[in-house]
Amino acid sequence: MCFRALAAAGLLLGCLGAGPALAAEVPVMGPAEVRKVVPVGKAVGIKLFSDGVLVVGFSQIPAAEGSVVPARQCGLKEGDIITHINAAEVDTVEEVQEQLAEIGGEEMSIRAMRDGKTVQVTAQAVKCSTDGTYKLGAWLRDSMAGIGTVTYYDPDTGAFGALGHGVNDIDTAQLMPLERGGVLSASVTDVKKGKKGEPGELHGVFDTEGEDIGTLTANTSHGIFGTLTTGELAAMEPVEVAEAEQVKTGKAIIYSNVSGEEVRAYEVEITKLFPHAEDGRDMMVKVTDPALLEATGGIVQGMSGSPILQDGRLVGAVTHVLVGDSTQGYGILAQRMMETGEA
Repeated sequence: MCFRALAAAGLLLGCLGAGPALAAEVPVMGPAEVRKVVPVGKAVGIKLFSDGVLVVGFSQIPAAEGSVVPARQCGLKEGDIITHINAAEVDTVEEVQEQLAEIGGEEMSIRAMRDGKTVQVTAQAVKCSTDGTYKLGAWLRDSMAGIGTVTYYDPDTGAFGALGHGVNDIDTAQLMPLERGGVLSASVTDVKKGKKGEPGELHGVFDTEGEDIGTLTANTSHGIFGTLTTGELAAMEPVEVAEAEQVKTGKAIIYSNVSGEEVRAYEVEITKLFPHAEDGRDMMVKVTDPALLEATGGIVQGMSGSPILQDGRLVGAVTHVLVGDSTQGYGILAQRMMETGEA
C-alpha cells in the first residue's frame, strides 16, 4: 500500500466554569515516508502450477457404446477448475488420471470452481476402446510457462511485481488459480516484430528445471507477485513510487529487455490517463524511441511489466499492446499494482 499520514481532528472539552483547561501535548507528525523500489525491466522465465485442474476443452472418447463425452454430459464446462474427485484433492493431470484408474467405470463426484462458486456434478468415466484406460473426455491443464518482465523489486523485503496483468489460460482466458510457481533467469533470443493487426512477441530461453531465483505467491488481474531469493535483478537505484495524482501526460521512459539480458531505457509518451479505469488500463502509452521501434515495432508480448518512469518516479508498467497499432498500448499505475501486491 501507499502510506499516507493521517491526522485525527479532536475537540478538547472542559467543564464550564471549572477553571482553565489544561493544554494537551500533541505530537507533531512529520511528512509521510516516501516509498521507494528498484525498477527492473528484466525478462524472466515464469512457471505457474495451478490450484486445481483447468478444463480447456472436450473430446469424443471411442467406447463400446459408441463415441461419448462424459465430462460434457455430466455438466462440466470449459473454464471449470476441478479441485476434487470424490474426497481426493487433485492439482495435476496425473492425479486426475490416477483417480480415474482407481474408480474405473463407477460413478464419481466431481467438485469444481466456476465463476468463483463451487459446483458439484456426478460423472462416470468410460473405458476407451483404443487403449483400455478410463477417460472423461476433457482436455485439462495444470501448468503454464513463458516469458515476462519484472516491474519492480523491494530490496527491504525481497518482494517483486511483474507483468501488470494476470497469467490467463490461452484457451479459456481464465485467470489461472495459483497453487505454486517460480521465477527463473532468462535471455531474450529474438523478437517477432509487431505490425498492424498482428502483435509481436519476445522469444526467450530459460530452463524450467533450473534453479529458481524467486517464488510466486499471487496471480491477479493487476500482476503477478512474489519474493526474489536473490538481488541479481536489482541493477538500478531505488526510485520513488508516484501517487496517482503525480502522473501526467507527456514524456516518459520505459525500461525493457528486448535482446539478450540487456535492460535499456527507451523514450515513450503517456498520451492519455483514465482515472476511473477498473481493469488496470490506467494510461495510454506511445513508443517514440527510434531504437525500440526498429527492434520490436513498438510494444510486443513479453514486454508486459516493463516499468514506466516519469520525472524520476516509477509511475506504472506496460500491460497491453493495441492490435491495430503496435506503437501504442496500455499501462497500469504503479500505485494500483503495488496495492494489489500487498493486499
